[in-house]
Amino acid sequence: MNRLNQLFSVKKENLLSIYYTAGFPEIDSTVNIAEALEKAGADFLEIGFPYSDPVADGPTIQHSSQTALGNGMNLNLLFEQLKKMRQKVTIPVLLMGYFNPVVQYGVEKFCKKAVEVGVDGVIIPDLPMYEYESLYRKHFLENNLSNIFLVTPQTSEERIRKIDDLSQSFIYLLSSSSITGKNLEVSANIERYFERIKNLELKNPTVIGFGISGHQAFAKACAYANGAIVGSAFVKLLASEKEYLSKIPAFINSIKNEAVIV
Repeated sequence: MNRLNQLFSVKKENLLSIYYTAGFPEIDSTVNIAEALEKAGADFLEIGFPYSDPVADGPTIQHSSQTALGNGMNLNLLFEQLKKMRQKVTIPVLLMGYFNPVVQYGVEKFCKKAVEVGVDGVIIPDLPMYEYESLYRKHFLENNLSNIFLVTPQTSEERIRKIDDLSQSFIYLLSSSSITGKNLEVSANIERYFERIKNLELKNPTVIGFGISGHQAFAKACAYANGAIVGSAFVKLLASEKEYLSKIPAFINSIKNEAVIV
């Protein structure tokens, strides 16, 4: 049982995950941000490895990826940083990014290295499910590395059931089919989508992402799922605040408790 499974076995609701891009805003900020997020109360982290063509990301995360690449971030350097991070950070950590860098690195090698440095799971939105199942699943299972699948409002029940069978930790529910960074607007259609997923009584926990930027959206997501993921809103904080580490506790508090960021 990896750290993700341990977390979901003891905490069933109001889980908060924070996404940020490795190497942004500075090349050596990855570990310090992770440590600050854990201390502030984040339950688990998603660290993005930057890619030159992040088609599913909005302008905020695209900019962070471009900056990180310009700073010199790559998978080899990220793995070095993560190995040091595990001396300070105990909460679960996932890597999130696109499949091209993983293929270039080597999928089997990537899985082994990720676990070696303390990674618990991976989110690769453009890895097709059938390719994962037929070609790569064995590498994830051998290394006890969770592969997290994404579900959108358009995903059929048949596919969701298949995803539930293949999943090892949790299922990532996209609040919409748009790019990242769009604010969550819980319309009647979105409510029906969340309710539909909840009524399926899936075996795996669910976490909602895309558009979670404040306490209201976080609370609404947690009413239908086990937790929520905040990405673009946090990356904006990193981009806009020179002393960003000192702002992290208030940011986390504002998501969980509707506190005002000062």
